Amino acid sequence: MSSTTTTDVRDNPAWHSLAGTHAHLAEGDDLVGRYPPDVAGFVGVRTWDDPAVWDSLVAVLGRGADFGISGADPELPAGWQTTWHGQGVQLVETDRLRPRPDDEVVVLGADDVPEMLALVERNQPGPFLPRTHLLGRYVGIRREGRLIAMAGERLQPGEWTEISAVSTDDAYRRQGLASRLVLDVAFHIQARGGRAMLHAAAANTSAIAVYEKLGFELRRRTTFMGIRIPD
Repeated sequence: MSSTTTTDVRDNPAWHSLAGTHAHLAEGDDLVGRYPPDVAGFVGVRTWDDPAVWDSLVAVLGRGADFGISGADPELPAGWQTTWHGQGVQLVETDRLRPRPDDEVVVLGADDVPEMLALVERNQPGPFLPRTHLLGRYVGIRREGRLIAMAGERLQPGEWTEISAVSTDDAYRRQGLASRLVLDVAFHIQARGGRAMLHAAAANTSAIAVYEKLGFELRRRTTFMGIRIPD
């Protein structure tokens, strides 16, 4: 996969992540990249301007496949279907962000996946699959041995790392746990020379307000959509 493109890496984060930090996980060709199905459902497209992109999508994903994209809203060929469509925002760190490590945070891994999946299922922060934890550092907070909050790293385009899967159990909300986790994840991103970013549904104004208070700002509005390739 080639990383050549004229856009800011943040405008096409899945492609630049697959062509860069996550190249060891990438499957695809010079136009289309994907993660293994149990890692992430994202597909990265280098450019929608090349007519060959549709043939590449079929070759990489297969007939009848469903996949998700972000940051683009291409005109689909005949027979291709939009399965879902949503509006989102991209937030990026500013100088106001004051990340810090958290002593209560524990690093999560393969042994924690069942609890991570259960927490995500209860709170629906976004897609999380059995091997999503391979994308970066995932952390959580436990109380009485039970995982009650988590967050981690997902897409990594260039110097940027996306903070994702921010989730808190209903019984422990409004205690600042999500903010603490975001600041811990951001601290470790910055410690290795990176910068932090986030995506959120545009309608999730309460979460956006929390992120802005922590020191993130709106960079752009974006789209998320699902596409089905015809059989």
